[in-house]
Amino acid sequence: MSLWRLLVAVSAVFLSGCATNDLEYWGLPYPTTAVDRANYAPRPKEKFVLAPIEVDRLHPKFRRQEVAYKTAEAPGTIVVDVPNRYLYLVGNNGRSMRYAIEVGREGFGWSGEATIDRKAEWPVWTPPAEMVARDPKVAPFAAGMPGGVDNPLGARAMYLFQGGKDTLYRIHGGGHPTRLGKATSSGCIRLLDHDVIDLYARVGTGTRTVVLAEEKQVSGAAPAADQSAPASTAASRASVVPNISGRPGPVVRRNG
Repeated sequence: MSLWRLLVAVSAVFLSGCATNDLEYWGLPYPTTAVDRANYAPRPKEKFVLAPIEVDRLHPKFRRQEVAYKTAEAPGTIVVDVPNRYLYLVGNNGRSMRYAIEVGREGFGWSGEATIDRKAEWPVWTPPAEMVARDPKVAPFAAGMPGGVDNPLGARAMYLFQGGKDTLYRIHGGGHPTRLGKATSSGCIRLLDHDVIDLYARVGTGTRTVVLAEEKQVSGAAPAADQSAPASTAASRASVVPNISGRPGPVVRRNG
């Protein structure tokens, strides 16, 4: 086939709408900004050094950013939009900081309202007894796995309580760029370590947190696609029902 005919054939595929315009599909980098590169740069001053994230390989919809977000919730509230795999820190004037998330098995366990009663940097992860009993790989950590880059909770964890009782629901780090926007096998609400460090610094204990149920899709919210994701959190919320499986599951080894 001549070069001319090849070009014509490729052009026809694009014009037919059969080809994806996702740069990752073609092995091409995404455009980045100085802000993006700073957000995901190395963190050498952390207790455990965080390597940089290849931001040009991270889809723009998964990058931390301020977006337009329609909600009845007050500024300073965290909204975990489980159906659309985003976490919002509500701001002023219809704007919010948006973080992409992974939702682990425990993250689907309940929905409702709670407060952050405890925060921890590079937290210890203690697997529940039933996990220790069924998984010999976890047994060595029955008394707790020290914080570190291989710890499933990642660089930070925020613990949600309701009425003074631990819900066993966590917002934590340990996320991986290739799993953002997806349901994963373990954990609660998992962010990239760079992002959970940012969120951790913006909120304090007592922060009100609203978790939207998976089965209650937010009307008008775009599922992990557009730069803005308008949604209403005025939908009815179920009562918090703790998941007896407890804390995040098997250790996930990461590259930072």
